[in-house]
Amino acid sequence: MRAARVPGTGATAALDQGLGARDPRALSFGSISVTTFPLSIGLVVATLGAAIAAGWYLWDRVVTDLQGERLFGDVAYLAVTAFVTLSFMYGNLAYQLSRLGQIKRSSTPHSGPNESLEVIYGRERDSLLTVLIPTYKENIRLLHQTLLATALQEYPNRRVVLLIDDPPYPRNPKDLNSLVAARRLPRQVQSLLDAESDWTNAAYEAFLERQKRGVADPLEETRHLSALFRKVSTWYLKQAATYPAQDHTDKLFLQRVFLDPGRAHLRHGNELGERCEHGLALDIEAVHREYRRLAGVFSVELSSFERKRFVNLTHERNKAANINSYIGLIGKHFRHKVQDDGICLLEAAPRDSDFEVSDTKYIIIVDADSVIVSDYAQRLIAILERPGNERLAIAQTPYVAVPGAPGLMERIAGATTDVQHLIHQGYTAYGATFWVGANAVARKEALDEICVDATERGYPIRKYIQDRTHIEDTESSIDLVKRGWQLHNYPERLAYSATPPDFGAFLIQRRRWANGGLIIAPKTLGILFSNATRLSRVAQVFVRLSYLVGLALGSLAMLISLIYPFNDSRLGFALALGGVAYFSAYVWDLVRQGYRATDFFHVYSLNLLLVPINLGGVYESLHQAWTGKKTPFQRTPKIDGRTSIPLPYLLAEYAILALCVYSCFVALSHDRLIQTLWAGSNALAMVHGIANLVFEKAAAAPERMLS
Repeated sequence: MRAARVPGTGATAALDQGLGARDPRALSFGSISVTTFPLSIGLVVATLGAAIAAGWYLWDRVVTDLQGERLFGDVAYLAVTAFVTLSFMYGNLAYQLSRLGQIKRSSTPHSGPNESLEVIYGRERDSLLTVLIPTYKENIRLLHQTLLATALQEYPNRRVVLLIDDPPYPRNPKDLNSLVAARRLPRQVQSLLDAESDWTNAAYEAFLERQKRGVADPLEETRHLSALFRKVSTWYLKQAATYPAQDHTDKLFLQRVFLDPGRAHLRHGNELGERCEHGLALDIEAVHREYRRLAGVFSVELSSFERKRFVNLTHERNKAANINSYIGLIGKHFRHKVQDDGICLLEAAPRDSDFEVSDTKYIIIVDADSVIVSDYAQRLIAILERPGNERLAIAQTPYVAVPGAPGLMERIAGATTDVQHLIHQGYTAYGATFWVGANAVARKEALDEICVDATERGYPIRKYIQDRTHIEDTESSIDLVKRGWQLHNYPERLAYSATPPDFGAFLIQRRRWANGGLIIAPKTLGILFSNATRLSRVAQVFVRLSYLVGLALGSLAMLISLIYPFNDSRLGFALALGGVAYFSAYVWDLVRQGYRATDFFHVYSLNLLLVPINLGGVYESLHQAWTGKKTPFQRTPKIDGRTSIPLPYLLAEYAILALCVYSCFVALSHDRLIQTLWAGSNALAMVHGIANLVFEKAAAAPERMLS
């Protein structure tokens, strides 16, 4: 069956079409049946029908009031009704179109591991890959996992740098111990991998010597490679067998970082062995490529860097500033200079330098609580290296939640993250990809192009990633697009990130996410005047704006809907029809992501609890826009035990519950059935959310399968 056409850029279609098979190890989006796309089209049509019906009702009210000369008397009702209706319909339609784009993309073949291996290891010269892991008072166990996952990337020439942002001279013994442990990690992992890289590099050098002397026999080399890859597999599986698995994050780490690559190397070694048994040797070029791959398995350079040790680097308290400090050093030599106010890091000639930072073509930025799979780098860089993608700035796979969370709060928060992963994939269908900062491969050339110079404490600094708002990656996305760069979401699950385990930590994270969209939104309108076709420009801006302003509009509309009486049955029917389409699509997406359909009720409760949190972030955005003062950056807490909930937000949750109950009784007393049902159901959702999510007790949930 031929799928309907989804508007999108030609570059996006080219990236998605005809690029090979899926990786069988990856969690797929779910099978796309012949009925999936038509049913999704039906949900879009239902949403459009609801929007048209609501618009017709509002227009009819305006005409009626004009004829009756009562326009000014009902202007408040019409304005509020229009705002709530349009906000709900806009968010609903943007969601439906985005998921439609994702379904269309997931039914199109894309590049698999075999193609990316040939692209990466078939080159004569390797481009240096730099992996940056920004950290701040991290859980050392999770940080160790992230460091290992990035160090074991299958890419021939890579460097991993831990960007430690802890205070360099802490007085608290606990902070000092954490800092010392973080500083030790790169050396510990380096030592672990160097022991293995010695023999893999020796095997490669021995092959080169045999090739140079003309005595390299393809069949014997293939047989030797078979044994070597089995030996590599033994190391991975041994690590998995001895690693202590304490929780669901450890289980994911073992699966994706040790077991999956170990089994893949074992399969590859066995396949090479079977070829030899049938007398089928690899050609000498393939043999060379396999040895290069073998040598690169454990060969990596690990180090750490602390920007706060140097007075002339930015000390802004946010992740973007930490990353910017190191990117500004790339490709240069430096020396230390002791001054009265501290140590300065000054650019120097190579012969006078204390250290250098090698130039790099690609930069991977990975959050310190994330795990990326072993072929993450090679797959995404293969896309960046493909002819025609020279203006592709960012290739990424938006992260998904770590499966198997034991608590209800963490599991349901993860469900919202996983559904958002689908939506981000849909954004790419419309050329509206946003850089999601938890992980991404960035082209250094693109970051140089959007870099701006600034001054801090009298020292010149460079900003590659804008930190004007708390969603710095989102603003950088717009900056790149306006300069003619593209961004791309790879349609597989290749990255996982931790979800806040309790409501207090979740509150801080989501309030930060809600802060900044309104400030960035005006920049997006400039895309309408780009060189793209008019239809693609309109579609892109429509989707992008929903991402930037959707939280503000949706949260405010939800709050108003609980206060203001909407007593017209025609409007109620239109809103109900749109709601049914939205809820049906969301339940469908939850099931596609491996959750239960009944989890939708937990998700709805959580989203209702988010209303005051989102509005808090929106208020901070408006305050910054009005005063020009940037809101202090607040990191998501990563502590043992529960994170305390700020009293104003806790009171706000109870206030919304009281408002739902009051609105329900008022609507009931005036025989407003629709309003009664709406307020009553939201009251029940608030009771459930407060009891089971805000004040969650020790709970356990069934684990989702890893494959």
